[in-house]
Amino acid sequence: MTQENANKLIVNALPLTGEERESFDKAACGIPQVFVGDEAMRGEMVWRANIPEQWRARASAVIGNFPASDAAQYTAIEWLQTVSAGVDAYTRPGGLPSDVMITNATGAYGQSVAEHMFAMMWTLMKQVHRYASAQRDHVWHDEGPAASPDGAVALIIGTGDIGSHFGRLAQAVGMQTIGVRRNASVGAEGIERMHGFEDLDALLPLADVVAMALPSTPQTHHLIDAARLTLLKPTAIVLNAGRGDAIDCQALAAALREGKLRAAGLDVTEPEPLPADHPLWDEPRCLITPHVAGGLHLAQTGRRIIEIALENVTRYAQGRELKNIVRR
Repeated sequence: MTQENANKLIVNALPLTGEERESFDKAACGIPQVFVGDEAMRGEMVWRANIPEQWRARASAVIGNFPASDAAQYTAIEWLQTVSAGVDAYTRPGGLPSDVMITNATGAYGQSVAEHMFAMMWTLMKQVHRYASAQRDHVWHDEGPAASPDGAVALIIGTGDIGSHFGRLAQAVGMQTIGVRRNASVGAEGIERMHGFEDLDALLPLADVVAMALPSTPQTHHLIDAARLTLLKPTAIVLNAGRGDAIDCQALAAALREGKLRAAGLDVTEPEPLPADHPLWDEPRCLITPHVAGGLHLAQTGRRIIEIALENVTRYAQGRELKNIVRR
């Protein structure tokens, strides 16, 4: 171990088993590591870092999502590995200083979120949500025509881990997949044609399903607004499982109410939680879930988070570039 590493301290808040802790100790190559996670948290849907005050000012690296409001207490931190894909709580004003490297858990959530979106798509196509409501009300009623993904066009906006997973699922049931990302020259598995955001207005009229998996940035805020909703087919379905503010939810409610869209499936909303008096709650064309597409709802997700963190601890100890760098 180098002298530089001897001055470091990794505070690991993951809910690890004894065997997993041994793997992290070995990966750290002698860098002191404190384990503060509770294995009992393994069954929870969100892993939060409960780090005792005594370690906060001493940690050079933290693995886990501590409250962003505590960021000022981590005066020695040089690297944060989150268990989430989103890191905006740490990068906004009042978060971690700009010289703190942040890596995330991109690659862990794609399967879970994409499968949730895919299930929403099928539910809306086959009117299953309406039949569920009818069952609750003891009503025997035919909800009318269904739709099929076979031969339909999926416009996937945001083609990272989640969008790529969704694209592969869509292709498996006969859908054509068109992707939209910042750099159209970079392909993605599951995407047949890639475009930049400058082509979005021309692509929206082609879509039978719009699947959104975008981060929250000034550029993506209300990307789908009232004007762009009018570009969609009246038979189109809109899905969002990225960040809620990518869609103007008031405009979406109006479009659904006026029959300008077939349906919408939202796992994220603006604001969040959705206020009790928001019109989307009572919109029969809208299926809402409470931001549960990701989290730790699949056991595979937790295993992938741990694998990503373990690889980065190895790289950190060896002085190599880390994976999943969001901010250097």
